[in-house]
Amino acid sequence: MKNTNYEFTIDNFQGPLDLLLHLIRVSDITIFDINITEITEQYLAYIESMERLNLNVDSEYLVMAAELIEIKSRELLPNEVKEDCDEFEDDPKENLINRLINYQKYKDMVLEFKDMEQERKLMYSKLPSNLEKFKDNSVLIDEEVSLDDLIKAFMDFKKRKLFDEPLNTVITKKEYSVSNRSHEIMNRLKIDRQIKFEDLFDIKSKDYVVVTFLSILNLAKNGKLKIHQDGNLNQITIYAEGEM
Repeated sequence: MKNTNYEFTIDNFQGPLDLLLHLIRVSDITIFDINITEITEQYLAYIESMERLNLNVDSEYLVMAAELIEIKSRELLPNEVKEDCDEFEDDPKENLINRLINYQKYKDMVLEFKDMEQERKLMYSKLPSNLEKFKDNSVLIDEEVSLDDLIKAFMDFKKRKLFDEPLNTVITKKEYSVSNRSHEIMNRLKIDRQIKFEDLFDIKSKDYVVVTFLSILNLAKNGKLKIHQDGNLNQITIYAEGEM
């Protein structure tokens, strides 16, 4: 048996299985290859070194020492064939190996959780902010039509019209602005006095559709036009201010 200087204490371990895993690791063997005689001698030498230092040894370590001595004695005794016994007898060494394997899995999982904890500490989160102060209630079109109704009508229009046919391929691209498009809508209302919401999207290009929608919102917010809907899911109509 190799002489070993034990410079650690019981407090370094979380139980006898932890101590056994340490002894197996320093012996540079796997759990399946443990030599019960050798590991028992190392374990008892460690316990004795603690007692010589007048350190209290927990009872669980002494219980494990007794188990190891029992397993060692079983291996030293000659095997007796019990022909009259049909009951299966557990192998205490195999049970010990299984306990060590399960405990090693537990330790590995604990280390993985600690790594995850350290990664989580690098992440910072905040409670959801109250965005009520950014809410603009002035964009209510009238008592019957809200901004949500207008957006829904816009999305329904896109589904029915915008992608019904492929976009025309053009070489040059016309730039649209909210200001110019708003002016066009007001000029048209001076003539027609009222226009169906969908009829304002007469050009099927994404830029034109977006600018038209923003222009309607801007004009309604500034009180230059009114938007009316007779009932939920019915046609939305655009009126010049004062024409309703």
